[in-house]
Amino acid sequence: MQTKVSKGLVLYNRNFREDDKLVKIFTESSGKRMFFVKHASKSKLASVIQPLTVAEFIMKISDSGLSYIEDYREVSVFKAINEDIFKLSYATYIVSLADAAVNDNQYDPHLFDFLVKTLELMEQGLDYEILTNIFEVQILERFGVQLNFHECAFCHRVGLPFDFSFKYSGLLCPDHYHQDEKRSFLNPNVPYLLDRFQTIKFDDLQTISVNDDLKREIRLFLDAIYDDYVGIHLKSKKFIDDLGKWGQIMKS
Repeated sequence: MQTKVSKGLVLYNRNFREDDKLVKIFTESSGKRMFFVKHASKSKLASVIQPLTVAEFIMKISDSGLSYIEDYREVSVFKAINEDIFKLSYATYIVSLADAAVNDNQYDPHLFDFLVKTLELMEQGLDYEILTNIFEVQILERFGVQLNFHECAFCHRVGLPFDFSFKYSGLLCPDHYHQDEKRSFLNPNVPYLLDRFQTIKFDDLQTISVNDDLKREIRLFLDAIYDDYVGIHLKSKKFIDDLGKWGQIMKS
């Protein structure tokens, strides 16, 4: 085993035997790892192994089995996210998505930083739905999906009222709509925004304002993209879908 010190984000924990826990942590230096915590309820680690907790962990890392947490420091929690069921639901979904997108033990500091920064922006009050859309779009490549939302798949022109073709896995400009009679018939603002989402910098997020109708259209289209090209069905995503049905009652 190697002793390492690394920033980490707790993805989840689950009970193991009587009072022990298995804790999955996305570490900046060693990727996602499963840690064993003995007598968790009485352990000094009890508060720091909760989901959506970020800390600097002192760890014993094993490449062939469970790893162990020796100590921790510099703990931070997402208080605003944990106090809002809507923010918490979306945060849980992007954490699950990141978990599904990269293999355990795989070094991926870029994804780690992207995930933590997205959660920090949710915590600060930026639009959690749009942040989730941006995360979904930019993480597609981790699933081996590369889609071009910038130019027509046929003539490569840009800046037009595009539609998306699942047949050609790309955009169609008005001159090439006829190439696919079953094109998506999208609001042109959907591919326009997804093009921005693919390359957007966090500093630019303050300038994006999306109305509720357009958000719904983006949500439906991204659901279709994930169903067709990725094929994963996360419980956290189903909860978001259900939340959309009864969540308005809570808001009211």
